Amino acid sequence: MTRLALTSLKLAAFRSHASLRVETDGRPVAIYGPNGAGKTNILEAISMLSPGRGLRRAAAADMARSATGIGWRVTAELHSLEQSHEVVTGVEGDAARSVTIDGKAAAQVALGRIARILWLVPVMDRLWLEGAGERRRFLDRMALSFTPSHAEASITYERAMRDRNRLLKDQSRDAGWYDALEDQMARAGAAITATRMEALSRVARAQEDAATAFPRATLSITGPDGEDAPDGSEDQLRRAFAEGRRRDMAAGRTLTGPHRADLSAIYTDKDMPARHCSTGEQKALLISLILANARALADSFGAPPILLLDEVAAHLDTDRRAALYDEICALGAQAWMTGTGAELFDALGPRAMRLHVTEEGGESRTQAEA
Repeated sequence: MTRLALTSLKLAAFRSHASLRVETDGRPVAIYGPNGAGKTNILEAISMLSPGRGLRRAAAADMARSATGIGWRVTAELHSLEQSHEVVTGVEGDAARSVTIDGKAAAQVALGRIARILWLVPVMDRLWLEGAGERRRFLDRMALSFTPSHAEASITYERAMRDRNRLLKDQSRDAGWYDALEDQMARAGAAITATRMEALSRVARAQEDAATAFPRATLSITGPDGEDAPDGSEDQLRRAFAEGRRRDMAAGRTLTGPHRADLSAIYTDKDMPARHCSTGEQKALLISLILANARALADSFGAPPILLLDEVAAHLDTDRRAALYDEICALGAQAWMTGTGAELFDALGPRAMRLHVTEEGGESRTQAEA
């Protein structure tokens, strides 16, 4: 299968890394070292090679190593679909985050056209217990992995909704303004819903077709409080917005639409909601979804995505940890994984390179191992 991999990664003034350079041969990368050494910062830097705010959802200015206003930079050589690209992203001074691909300025959405990056981080372990907002973000990252234009539809929807909410708070009754904004919201909202549903369909097929050591999850989109989600068509959304103006005006915000959707998951074999599963089962379900997402992307994009798995072994026993590594290698994905000890990656053997990260004087230091 065609490979997607970082062959070179350079960081400058990014978080705890004054500078870092890693050369790889496309194998998975096991990053180990003590807590606080800067392992997750490497994964965050790689996540900035995709559209959006990265795996921590931090403001771009907050990623700089110091508050001197110098900024930060991530430079990568990316092998994708039989082509090589140089990707540079970063911030200089007070400027907005910039992106260049092969020396040419590009919009962030262009990153999604040459690479796909998925991640699993410890904060997601409570995904099924937290509020709907976190699950929507998880769903939208999944949708975005298949359809980069999902980001543009989301931005259009959010902008129009902010303007509508402003009218609602001002108690405006100008039907013309509402009609115009609700038309934008209906078109963008229908696209958002369709992309989300298509993503769930692809992930479901990828789970059904795979022999895996991880449990299957049955996913569905619901409305607030678990109620059935509306169909999400343009006409349905347009009617819902218009009919809800009086109620929304009383609330001062829009109470209907894809921004209110939730993601429901059922542990298929046990017919049990994910929120009722044990901590280990919830972790296994998340890993199952990430692997299914990756398998589906390998078919649609033409190569498996780059995987960023932070402290992935935290709730896995030895056998399941080995099974995860086997599945990653069978998929052919370049996974960047972190853990506190090198022994956590023993089951990988020579199938992965290792990167030892330590901290000295407030600065992260790295040493690559074969």
